[in-house]
Amino acid sequence: MEKYYNDAIIGNTNIVASYTKQGELLRMYYPNRDYKQIIDFFHTGLKINDSAVVYLHQDINNMYNQYYEEETNILNTEIFNTYFNLKILQTDYVAIKENILVKKYKLTNENTIDLNLNFLVHSGVVSSPNNRASGLCKNDTLMQYNHDYTMCIFSKEKLLSSQINNTKANIQEGYVKDKDYVGMSADSGISYDLGVLKPKQTREFELYIYIDDSKNGLDSIEKTVDRIRKLDFRTEYEAVKKYWKKYLKDHNGLELDIADTPKTRKIKEIYTRTILLYALLVNNETGGISAAVEIDETLSKCGGYDYCWPRDAVFITYAMDILKMKKEVEKFYKTFCKTTQSRNGMWEQRFFTDGRLAPCWGYQIDETASVIFGIYNHYKEIKDTKFLKDSLKMCEKAMNFLKKYITDVLEETHKINVSYDLWEMHEGVSLYSIASIFAAFTAMIKIYEALKEEFTKNRVKQENVNKEKELLREMNVKIKEYVLTNFYDENKKSFGRNLEDKNIDISILGAVTPFEMFTAKEKKITNTVERINMTLRTYTGGYKRFEDDHYNNGKPWVIATLWMANYYLEIGETKKAKECFDYCLKTSSPHGFLAEQIDNKTMKSDWVIGLGWSHAMFIIVLKKMLEQKII
Repeated sequence: MEKYYNDAIIGNTNIVASYTKQGELLRMYYPNRDYKQIIDFFHTGLKINDSAVVYLHQDINNMYNQYYEEETNILNTEIFNTYFNLKILQTDYVAIKENILVKKYKLTNENTIDLNLNFLVHSGVVSSPNNRASGLCKNDTLMQYNHDYTMCIFSKEKLLSSQINNTKANIQEGYVKDKDYVGMSADSGISYDLGVLKPKQTREFELYIYIDDSKNGLDSIEKTVDRIRKLDFRTEYEAVKKYWKKYLKDHNGLELDIADTPKTRKIKEIYTRTILLYALLVNNETGGISAAVEIDETLSKCGGYDYCWPRDAVFITYAMDILKMKKEVEKFYKTFCKTTQSRNGMWEQRFFTDGRLAPCWGYQIDETASVIFGIYNHYKEIKDTKFLKDSLKMCEKAMNFLKKYITDVLEETHKINVSYDLWEMHEGVSLYSIASIFAAFTAMIKIYEALKEEFTKNRVKQENVNKEKELLREMNVKIKEYVLTNFYDENKKSFGRNLEDKNIDISILGAVTPFEMFTAKEKKITNTVERINMTLRTYTGGYKRFEDDHYNNGKPWVIATLWMANYYLEIGETKKAKECFDYCLKTSSPHGFLAEQIDNKTMKSDWVIGLGWSHAMFIIVLKKMLEQKII
């Protein structure tokens, strides 16, 4: 069964976990944001009196209501079983200083009869022929392990029973029991006797999931589990709540102070969720930023999302700078980017957040250009020339590659492999990619100018820098001439996205914002925007990426719609900007997550929920709207 929708996300610096809106645990990553994903499935249920299993995440008689504890990454799921009149409050959170996911259950009998409760857990972990998982039940703990990790499921209460092999054969009937304590099974089950719950009576039960990297042996793991059982989880809960509230306060970069209306409450909700989401996407060791929590491990519909694309990360770092996450941004550029840069100066398509090369299918030249552009943008925020000085060698290596690439394009020598475009759909020369190089050259000139005092004592370096700046200026003149000659269609009166199909693409706006090759009110740009509105704007008000976009049935994208809002703010069309912005507000998820796409039929978030780039565009646009006082 595919798990395409992460409705909620929680975690700490080592663990990220995602959930459905019914409270089902879908994924659990450790020790990084993007690797490894441990959970195949994790089902909890109750045998009530003589019933079969009543799954908490899926039962015809269950009603659900889910919400985050205010200003935190603590998730509450209310479950009411109408058949047994049993009310359950499930609270999920990850401890701050421990690799523990806590699942707390508060059960209330709202029936007129006694309810005898048996709590069941059926857990499957990811297993493969090269790293098989097994199960072991020992010391009232279910340990599911392979070569790389051990996942321990336990409580402070004693186990009633366990089943290592073939749990699914009888759990539907509400039973978990067999003779084995160890076995070669990737899914196993345990159960707890919660006793009889009388009418109006409430009972609490806590389940813990601890992950160990398996380096210290079984005895060490058992000792750690014993230590965890002695923790006061009321104190842990309060510590988690305090941590996230402080984190939010520390990163309230826009200091929102807007009137309280339904619209502004939604703005605040998305704003808050963006800050709390970014904490779960950033690798604290390297600064790598995952694009999103994965939704398609089997690659049935896409190439995967839980990786760091340098280009996506540059958009996100722009938003993170706004949100006072400057240390995280600096680590991205000074650690992650330096680690991942190739010898020839380029950056490959995508990486794991720990800096290792991820599966790719080509390269995108805008990944390399975007890093240089992003470095100067970050400098504008921090005004620290030391940051530029530390990044200079990396930038110059990237410049060498970009100059070779653009020379190959301008002179049509075809010596360098062709690049994919922004959307990874077309190989060739695209307008967005060329504009990103133009912006990188402009940024490099400004980097040299900001560091000019550093070169005064070295005349040779100073002369070389001056020659380089002049060369980059000359190349930018040629780039702009090339774009005007090759990308503008006089018949259609608009720019095209590439040299082959000349179709309209929202990314053409990149030549205006953020890359500033053209100004927003130039006639050729306004003509292009007119065509964008004729071809990409859907009947609901959202914008598609480009003409004939068939990916996931060609739905509107949050990124595209906010890009239009950003453009309209550039030219002072505040009404149109607000329409685009409001579209993204009303189509956000109930928790305030922004998706990659929107379903026009339902006007709900679709596909990747909690896309870092979508949230970045929201923060960028929100900042401009606040500056222009139009909220």
